[in-house]
Amino acid sequence: MSIHLPHDHGNAEREELLASMWSRESFETVSSLFKQLSDTTRLRIFWVLCHSEECVINLAAIMNMSSPAVSHHLRLLKEAGLVVTRREEKEVYYKVADTEEASLLHSMIEQLEHITCPDEKKSN
Repeated sequence: MSIHLPHDHGNAEREELLASMWSRESFETVSSLFKQLSDTTRLRIFWVLCHSEECVINLAAIMNMSSPAVSHHLRLLKEAGLVVTRREEKEVYYKVADTEEASLLHSMIEQLEHITCPDEKKSN
C-alpha cells in the first residue's frame, strides 16, 4: 500500500507498517466483537457464561432483569459468535463459545478488571 502523506517525518518503518495494515473489513470484524462487550449487561452476561453454563431464567435472576431483556442480549452475543446454546428437553443452556476470540476476550476482561479494580478485591 503506497500512500502519499502530506508530511514526511522521517519514519522509515511507516511504509512497512502501512503495507501490513489489515483491510477495513478486518477492522470492522474486530470492532463488532468489541461493540458486543461495550454494553455493561452483555459484558456481565458474557463473563458469567465464561465460568458457568446457564439458562435464561438463571441469567435473568443473576442480572436482576427480565427474561426477555436477557434473551435480547444473548441473541446479540450468539450472533457475534461469542455464545453457543444447547437444548435439553425444553430448556436452552448458554455458554461461551469455544473459540480463540471468546477466550481472548475473556482473558482481556479478567486482566483489565485486575488492573483497573485492584482495591475492590481488598474491601470484599
